[in-house]
Amino acid sequence: MTPLDRKQVSKKDEIILQQLEVIRTMTENNLNRTGADFWGTPAAPGEAPAAPQADQPKADRPGNTASSTGNDATEPPEAETPPPPEKIEDLQAELEGYIGLAPVKKEVKNLINMVTVHRMRKEQNLPAADLSLHMVFSGNPGTGKTTVARIMARIYHSLGILSKGHLVEVDRSGLVAGYVGQTALKAKKVIDSALGGVLFIDEAYALNGGAENDFGQEAIDTILKAMEDHRDDLVVIAAGYDDLMDRFIHSNPGLESRFNRFLHFADYTPDEMMKIFEMQCKKGCYTLEAEAAGLVRGFIEEENTDPASFGNARGVRNIFEQILVNQANRLAAMEQVTREDLMSITPADVQAARGMESAAPVRESPAE
Repeated sequence: MTPLDRKQVSKKDEIILQQLEVIRTMTENNLNRTGADFWGTPAAPGEAPAAPQADQPKADRPGNTASSTGNDATEPPEAETPPPPEKIEDLQAELEGYIGLAPVKKEVKNLINMVTVHRMRKEQNLPAADLSLHMVFSGNPGTGKTTVARIMARIYHSLGILSKGHLVEVDRSGLVAGYVGQTALKAKKVIDSALGGVLFIDEAYALNGGAENDFGQEAIDTILKAMEDHRDDLVVIAAGYDDLMDRFIHSNPGLESRFNRFLHFADYTPDEMMKIFEMQCKKGCYTLEAEAAGLVRGFIEEENTDPASFGNARGVRNIFEQILVNQANRLAAMEQVTREDLMSITPADVQAARGMESAAPVRESPAE
């Protein structure tokens, strides 16, 4: 090989490496974007998708969620000024934009109307019964429980029920300690971080361990007391599987008396899951080829034999990510990658994700 030939090969490798880096970066950005508000509304026609806000501090983002799944509870800064209430019409429009959830949307609308009338009666000095706004969300994973809890916090803020409108998400590990006397302190710290907003307890039934040395009951007692002491500025939403949540709530008279609103989140239908996939394509500026769309639907139906383990919308997200990885593998084997190539999801990408065939042959290294 002449020096000129080596120089041309070297230049070609440099171009290929540059293309691979572009593909890697775009794939990584789009995978990160799918993790945020998976049930959210797509961009309006002709409108560019919103940036993922990767460099924006979490506490500064709309609908901020503080999550506590261990010893640390993420607390909103005390000096931070809460965001102004959003227009209730905008929040209702956002909720309506979510795919599926028809019964949930109806119940939320009923609740908004009830709270609105309750507030109007108080403004007119008319008797108004105390409202219990604590709720139980039941359903399989990936059915939108956390997403709806987040928008409920914002709705309550808009209606003047909550002073901040943020969401603090926690599970058993964030509330229960391993030693006597520590659970109440740990739970109180999480509760304090949720004041002015919604405390969302995922898999709440796990608090009722039932063992002799289990401290879950102490956490339940602490939460029940807080619900009474801060009933004017704290809403608690307990979430989990249907049967387990039903047994949990009815295992304790205190829980039964405070949680009297139940919202069931049904599993998504194949049509709804396909719409969720197509929405993610639109958000990420991907074009799903017609033949590929049929293969995606088959992929979803094939994987969704058990909605609880598949995870509904979460399962769709996993499939979407698998397809993007295989799209990247296919593009990496191409010498020239156009903008259209970067946007296209082809049948080969879906087939490769399903393990049906390789998306593209492996490129051999240039011969010396």
